[in-house]
Amino acid sequence: MTKINTIFSIITVLLTMVMMTSCDKIDNKAIPRFTVRIDLGGYALWNTYGVHGMGEYRIFNRDKGIPANFPYNVNTYTGYGGVLLMMGLEAPMAYDLACPVESSQDVVLSIDPDNFEAVCSKCGSRYNPLTGAGGPVRGVAINSKLGMRIYRVTPNNGGYFISN
Repeated sequence: MTKINTIFSIITVLLTMVMMTSCDKIDNKAIPRFTVRIDLGGYALWNTYGVHGMGEYRIFNRDKGIPANFPYNVNTYTGYGGVLLMMGLEAPMAYDLACPVESSQDVVLSIDPDNFEAVCSKCGSRYNPLTGAGGPVRGVAINSKLGMRIYRVTPNNGGYFISN
């Protein structure tokens, strides 16, 4: 199977899962609301810290200094559990990294590189940040109808600004 066919298959499966769960109302505000303000405006910052290809992602957590050497300042805020920035099918998308089921700053999601799902190592829930607006695809989160908290990603001087 070619790389294009593999990517097409993944996209088809993900879109199918989104359509199957779209009839149910998903709560994407289960984790506490914390300020988010990450300025990736300008070509230099975006080229260095942004995401460019589908499924590429970057994690921002000011308290943990992730990514290393990012120019955090007093006006930068990275939410409750950190921020996941991921390139979707057409545009970058941003979410809080805290697992909505666990609702703890210390229980954050990781990305499964095989299917781009966000995975909680504690409860086993899986979410779709690539095309499913952070909705649940497996685990406790499906029954609870809990999704990832979504943040705004706004174009800004050749880059983007992430906020809530």
